[in-house]
Amino acid sequence: MATLVFGSLGSMLGGPLGGAIGSLVGRQFDAALFGSAGRQGPRLKELAVTTSSYGQTLPRHFGRMRTAGSVIWATDLVERSEAQGSGKGGPSLTTYAYSVSFAVALASRPIRAIGRIWADGKLLRGAAGDLKAAGTLRVHTGAGDQQPDPLIVAAEGPGQCPAYRGLAYVVFEDLDLSGFYNRIPSLTFEIIADDGFSLRDMIGEVIEDVDADLPFSGLSGYTSEGSPAADLQVFDQITPLEIDAAGEHLVIAAERRQEAAICLPEPAIASGDGDFGALTGFTRHRAPPPESPPSILRYYDVDRDHQPSLQRATGRSIPGEPAGIDLPAALDAGTARALIERTARRIDWNRDRISWRTCELDPRIGPGTLVTLPGIDGHWRVREWEWRDSGVELHLERALPPTVATTPDLASDPGRPNPPLDTETGQTRLVAFELPFDAATGSPDAPRPFAAVSATSAGWSGAALYADHGDGALHPLGPSGRMRATIGTVASPLPPANPLLFDRTSCPVVMLVDPAMQLAATDTGGISRGANLALIGEEIVQFLGAVPIGAGRWRLEGLLRGRAGTETAIAAHRENEDFVLLDNSLVRVDASTLGSSPGRQVVALGRGDDAPATASLHLDGIGQRPLAPVHPRMIVTKDDGLLLSWTRRARGGWAWQDGVDVPLVEQAERYLVTLGPLDAPLAMWTSTSPTLDIDAATVVRFATSAPHAEIHVRQQGTHALSLPLLLGTLS
Repeated sequence: MATLVFGSLGSMLGGPLGGAIGSLVGRQFDAALFGSAGRQGPRLKELAVTTSSYGQTLPRHFGRMRTAGSVIWATDLVERSEAQGSGKGGPSLTTYAYSVSFAVALASRPIRAIGRIWADGKLLRGAAGDLKAAGTLRVHTGAGDQQPDPLIVAAEGPGQCPAYRGLAYVVFEDLDLSGFYNRIPSLTFEIIADDGFSLRDMIGEVIEDVDADLPFSGLSGYTSEGSPAADLQVFDQITPLEIDAAGEHLVIAAERRQEAAICLPEPAIASGDGDFGALTGFTRHRAPPPESPPSILRYYDVDRDHQPSLQRATGRSIPGEPAGIDLPAALDAGTARALIERTARRIDWNRDRISWRTCELDPRIGPGTLVTLPGIDGHWRVREWEWRDSGVELHLERALPPTVATTPDLASDPGRPNPPLDTETGQTRLVAFELPFDAATGSPDAPRPFAAVSATSAGWSGAALYADHGDGALHPLGPSGRMRATIGTVASPLPPANPLLFDRTSCPVVMLVDPAMQLAATDTGGISRGANLALIGEEIVQFLGAVPIGAGRWRLEGLLRGRAGTETAIAAHRENEDFVLLDNSLVRVDASTLGSSPGRQVVALGRGDDAPATASLHLDGIGQRPLAPVHPRMIVTKDDGLLLSWTRRARGGWAWQDGVDVPLVEQAERYLVTLGPLDAPLAMWTSTSPTLDIDAATVVRFATSAPHAEIHVRQQGTHALSLPLLLGTLS
């Protein structure tokens, strides 16, 4: 039997075994296991950025790891322009967006899947598989029947596009670069290569006839960028390996611990020149301590998104820089601390060495066998042996006692991570409406349509807005931006109330689209400054208090009703009406693009939406419609005629100070007074002042032909008629 045992894999092909083992290992394992000359072993490194270089090594990944990859194909930037109108007679605004398509090679062996993707340190793809930027991602796992990517085939031609079988890569198609300064960002990928892996998975892919069924307890992933021998050298530092090349298979295993150690016979005395221990048959010595024993283990911490980390072994500090072990593996801080502690202790115990000569060799003794020696305490492990004329010389190493090999439960801390937010994209929610004219922010001749665009999750990145004139064609209105509007629904109808007083009895409950959204209370001073203005259905209100009652529901208290000329909607509420907080999160919509078709709608489409969100306009036309007059008066004159009067209101004149009439916003002051039904009046009068005289004869004639007919007045504005005001009824 010929056996080769390695304490250090660097001596694998050396030693006195010579021809037989050298030939066996040299022919079968040298090239496969060690690779070409000059290769460096694996090194732990910071998460590199995605690069594209000829001759770059593509690593093999096992378990779950994080890697940068290498760009293997890319298109030029694609520029898209979109023109948006800025109103009637105004200049148009052209916006530009850029996207790119490219492929990134990730692993030189097949993988199972891709997990998260980081771009410039932020999540581009979350744990749920959702992309945080617009575009399409295709994952090619490197299977043996892998087909070429259709985009690359279309761009390069069928004869120029390989299938990259055995190579795992991803393809981004039309990735939106607006969030990355219009460049391809630095990407890192979470690779899911295997559910579990062992040393056999790593070596068996390179060399046949190897028995290396050695699981790696506590390691969730490993990256190999060099030869298998380099990987074995790394693992041998933290988990001593025994390599047996005597049989038909190469056997690689961890240190064995038998139930009972084998007792060696008494040492044999030699008489030849140069033989060690000529009179005793053995020699014992203690190797000097290494100048810089490894006391640091560098690794990728799974609790910190596979960021590089390190753990230190306990012990006395030594002068100079401490040596470290680079383990390109993913593990937690506790496992890393245990590994470096065991390594430091083993190095100290293994310094005790014995050379023992025997004339007979028990066939049970093999690589790493534990033995005991007559007259010498402790257990010893066989590391090397050599046939000599004077006997078999065994080179032994002190084995760790079980009590020392057991690592105590030591504290370990991976450090506090600062992971990027991984929130769901969420579904887009939309409410569209027109707001009344505001003298401080607009022209009385231009409508003010708005869109309140929001989503069910804070991970929402905005939506594209379009106008639908009712024919299904979409006309771009521009992006919504990332700021979410505070919107929701009011389940129960809001009861009627007096618009001139605080409504302290109505307490509507608002269900917001995202439970994380907040409403805030204010005071009467805030109300006077326009705080807490909200749209409920077709009515604009203000509220003093907002009380959270759980699960995204808020109870509103202390309402001012019918604000900004919406008092006619006070008695027209229904179930499940829209709620919108009217703040600076609203998006102004181009009225000219929106059009004036009766069936017009606003459409919003976000990246994660199952279907577009659509909304018709609330308060349609209110921005250019005069306010209905107030304070109706009807007086019977001495000659039995009627004197009608009313008080004018003006668009945008919400603060009525000192009882003085507000300025006229319309081009001229005109009123339309009608008798009878509004859609088919019996008589009409026009007036240029807020009064009208109807003579007695006219009153008698209509009182006889249409008793109890109602008289209404509407202001004739520049663009529309106001809502009617009831002045009285003929008796």
